[in-house]
Amino acid sequence: MVEVSIVGPGDGELFVNGPSQIRILEDGSSTNHRLGIGEITIPPHTPGPPQHRHAQHDEGFYVLSGNVRFTVGQTDYDAGAGTWVMVPPGAPHTFANVSDEPAAMLNTFTPDLYVQYFRDLKDMVESGQPLTPDSVAAVWTKYGTEPSTEYAP
Repeated sequence: MVEVSIVGPGDGELFVNGPSQIRILEDGSSTNHRLGIGEITIPPHTPGPPQHRHAQHDEGFYVLSGNVRFTVGQTDYDAGAGTWVMVPPGAPHTFANVSDEPAAMLNTFTPDLYVQYFRDLKDMVESGQPLTPDSVAAVWTKYGTEPSTEYAP
């Protein structure tokens, strides 16, 4: 019989990245590494990562609650609960919670490359290394991701 993965409300790997957190719901072990899924929680008035692009994976975001501002290149999109955002490889993007309420999103990555990225960031924090734009960018390179410097503020 094929195994079924069930992740309860308090289960999954939890990563804290500054004030935001991500809970891994599918680390790729049940999908032969075709798909990873996380739940991202973002407090009010919290910026996301620097704008970046992925070369090796698609990334999807489904806004579960609150409002999230997605920036794609120079264009901002405000996405409320029920909105799906699909980011193909090569598209510059970032997101932030600019509202007064917390926001939550379901985040998909195909293939599951970014599960290990979050583990690497957790290892950096636990070893005492600060998460700076340069240190995070160094980890990005291992996962086919680069900053979108042409859209930097």
